[in-house]
Amino acid sequence: MPTRFQRDTAVTQRDAHRFEARVDEAWWVARGPNGGYLGAIILRALGETVADADRAPRSLTIHFVAPPEAGVIVLTTSIERQGRSLTTCTARVEQGDRLIALGVAAFSTPRPGPEFCDLVRPDVADPATLDAEAVPPEAPPIVHRWDTRWAIGDRPWTGGRPSAAAVGGGWIRLEEAQAFDAPALAAVTDAWIPPVFSRAPVPMVVPTVDLTVHFRAGLPHPGVGAEDFLLAVFRTNVAAGGFLEEDGEVWAADGTLLAQSRQLAAILPLG
Repeated sequence: MPTRFQRDTAVTQRDAHRFEARVDEAWWVARGPNGGYLGAIILRALGETVADADRAPRSLTIHFVAPPEAGVIVLTTSIERQGRSLTTCTARVEQGDRLIALGVAAFSTPRPGPEFCDLVRPDVADPATLDAEAVPPEAPPIVHRWDTRWAIGDRPWTGGRPSAAAVGGGWIRLEEAQAFDAPALAAVTDAWIPPVFSRAPVPMVVPTVDLTVHFRAGLPHPGVGAEDFLLAVFRTNVAAGGFLEEDGEVWAADGTLLAQSRQLAAILPLG
């Protein structure tokens, strides 16, 4: 039986390049659906368009134009170029007469070349030794969709001094056990509490303007079981002009880097 994530990110193909999906309020943040959740829907439509199991997603970039309401969205996809090993494709997401998002992705077969990773997985406690995060009653619905174990950086809203650095992360998995395929991994890259909340603990929301995900390992990764956690860490180094960047890494427990992400977010004060 499909998990809730699989059902809530499913797409229905209406013709060769037109898909429909239903945006569910269960994935809401402050002002609409979470960007990673929408990214998973877009990636499913693009994967169906490419329709080649040998060409895995390597890069996904989404520009979020306007938040949709709960209900049906329409995704129109296009193969912009298909080479011997690389397919470039796009998606236009609309709801009624409103443009919601634009997506660009690259799918490719494996390519020969040197391989190395100078990044190192953060050394943190095993998730089994850490407590699940308590969910406050005022938390947005999306918080219930993820099982998280805080392990990196300072928790926001604890009443302490602002953190010296905007860094946060820990272990994360979906509420229901399932393999981490590319759509689920894309959702992880936007699922953690923004670390800027611990650096500048003033009331704000930070809606995503654009999100790019680079997939760095074959999926599902053989070292990640359906009930396993992934380790995600996010950091913000610059906030300026009403915008901030957030860089992310998502790791398997065995030290394999699964994905890197970067997003630009707007800073919208509350109150």
